[in-house]
Amino acid sequence: MSDPIATDPIATASTATGPAVAEPDSTAKPPVRIFLVVVDESPELQLALRYACLRARKSGGKVALLYVIEPGEVQQWLALENLMREEQRAEAEQKLQKLARDVNRLTGTLPALYVREGNRRDEVLALIDEEPSISILVLAAGVDPEGPGPLISYFTNRGLAKMRIPLTIVPGGIGIDALDAIT
Repeated sequence: MSDPIATDPIATASTATGPAVAEPDSTAKPPVRIFLVVVDESPELQLALRYACLRARKSGGKVALLYVIEPGEVQQWLALENLMREEQRAEAEQKLQKLARDVNRLTGTLPALYVREGNRRDEVLALIDEEPSISILVLAAGVDPEGPGPLISYFTNRGLAKMRIPLTIVPGGIGIDALDAIT
């Protein structure tokens, strides 16, 4: 009777010289880099979106758009609340569809679209945790005297420790030509 371990080349290699090393697959593609942009009503959104699109196009990546519907302050009547939520969702989907056309025009690909309800920063972190393909969060800084914006303030302070991906901040005062030149 033959010894199955002695005739198995992988078992023989691993017992004789240490663990067998698999040859890298030259046909395997590297993972696609996904650039996440948080959609809001700020004027800086266009800068973050353009930067993400140009970087995705140059790196063979894709863009993902997240729209977060934040809870209203008055939640007194359920019927009214449900109607308002439906209207907000319709507005979110309409805005995402418009931005998806812009992404397609700039990258040649369709973005992943996400609509979530809750606190914006919590939903950003939750989506990043749930979607391992998201690899970079792109935000643009506001130019207002109050500061760069609530998401940037959070993610450059306490929220940074909760991130598993890099954060790219596009300066809010950069012009389109300068942005195009650096991407």
